[in-house]
Amino acid sequence: MRRIKELEARRRVLLALCEVQRAQLDARVADLNPLALLRGAAGAVRGPLRPLAWVAVVAGLLFLGRTRKVLTFTLWLRSALSIAGRAAQLVRVVSQLRGPRAEGPEPRA
Repeated sequence: MRRIKELEARRRVLLALCEVQRAQLDARVADLNPLALLRGAAGAVRGPLRPLAWVAVVAGLLFLGRTRKVLTFTLWLRSALSIAGRAAQLVRVVSQLRGPRAEGPEPRA
């Protein structure tokens, strides 16, 4: 009987430890949320070192030994960003053209 009580007490302690570890894991997984990471990265690169940081990241990846893959990915990313920038510019122009026009007297010729 005494042995069963000891085992039950041990089980309760282990369950409490599991709950603490589960809470810690939940907090860590929440920190790994992609949106939170992007927000944190966007806030971190607002300084004058932004281009230097990107150069350091690319150089670090090149030193890992997958030069061809890194260069291919870098060029693909550059193209995608260029296309996205032009698409955003096109959307801005179209929205300005389709936006509300100011109503007023028509100019006389």
